[in-house]
Amino acid sequence: MSFDLAAHAPALRHRNFRLLWLGQAVSMTGSMMQNAAVLWHVTLLTEPTPQAKAGALALVGLVKFGAIAVFALFGGVIADALDRRRLMIATQTAMALAAVALAWLTFAGLHSLWPIYVLTALSSAAGVIDGPARHALLPSLVPPAHFSNAITLNTIVFHLAFVCGPPLAAYTLHLTGIGWVYVANAVSFVAVIAALRAMRALPAEGARKRSDVSLAAVGEGLRFVFRSDLIRSSMLLDFFATLFASAKALLPIYAQDILGLGEVGYGWLYSAEAVGALLGALVLIKTADKIVRRGPWLIAAVCVYGAATIAFGLSSGAVGVFVSLAVGGFADAISIVLRNVIRQEATPDHLRGRMTSVNMLFFMGGPQLGEYEAAVVAKHFGAPISVISGGVACILATTGVAVATPALRRHRKPVER
Repeated sequence: MSFDLAAHAPALRHRNFRLLWLGQAVSMTGSMMQNAAVLWHVTLLTEPTPQAKAGALALVGLVKFGAIAVFALFGGVIADALDRRRLMIATQTAMALAAVALAWLTFAGLHSLWPIYVLTALSSAAGVIDGPARHALLPSLVPPAHFSNAITLNTIVFHLAFVCGPPLAAYTLHLTGIGWVYVANAVSFVAVIAALRAMRALPAEGARKRSDVSLAAVGEGLRFVFRSDLIRSSMLLDFFATLFASAKALLPIYAQDILGLGEVGYGWLYSAEAVGALLGALVLIKTADKIVRRGPWLIAAVCVYGAATIAFGLSSGAVGVFVSLAVGGFADAISIVLRNVIRQEATPDHLRGRMTSVNMLFFMGGPQLGEYEAAVVAKHFGAPISVISGGVACILATTGVAVATPALRRHRKPVER
């Protein structure tokens, strides 16, 4: 059976979007390699007990969250004030330099954790400025008719990178060492930088209203987000799901101390959620535009994600953990696409960067704070209890948001005119 690219991936017909999409496929794979390697690296530089590892892993999530909390809101203001393409070139370069520094320190014989924490925080800071610029640039790359398809394709490339990155990191760890993972990530940023430089005229980008970089501009973005029931509630769903059900930071403990797996097994467990998410995104590429009752589907998807997290915590074997994570990833892909379409359609172009930056606090801050929370609970009560309680809390929080927000429960796809 053939795949009709024109029918199912029309956004790829547009050269600027196609360039960025292909560049992201390379760069995100490198980033996912580094994310997995950093967690493994941290466990190698600490005491060989689950409690000590959990404490060290908790700090990875905490430093990421700190960078996100400090820089996220101004990242959106900067994205609305400056040329978004040029801003992305600067942030991609900054993240590449952080990876180079990690590689250099590792090859020099790194024995301390603090440089990893510092460089991880700096890379996260660049990422939360890059994210609003990238999301806000998207409507300039495709026409409105292909916008939901572009979001679905971005979801696919993100999860494809998540599927490929951790196993590639694991094999690299096993064959050559951690330093070469950081080198691979540094080189991967060249793909996005080259794609951005190769883009042709962006008329919508050049014509849009620019904001100033000020606290007043930050306040305008916050007021817009929190006065919209639909946008605010979709962000809260995102935050609670990732806060309570983020357990990736515990995967080194599962691989090393519960399941007895090595680097390669860890890599596949780390990518399990993305395997399911990739399958979900591939389904959505044909069906996303056909989902009419978007609110109920979004709520249901987040609840399934929580239930899959509970199943992960109850699993005692590698297969059960992998399948549970994959089911959670499938549900998360549906949630990601619906959330992004709902928010982007409801936001004026001159506020897209600021809306996205507020969302970054939820979308990126939630997982990092969630990794810290999961690791702290695991340190005191064990990894399985941490995972199971997180899944239960995710379902309860989602139910609360749904009950409190009728606009979300009733939200449907706008009627095309």
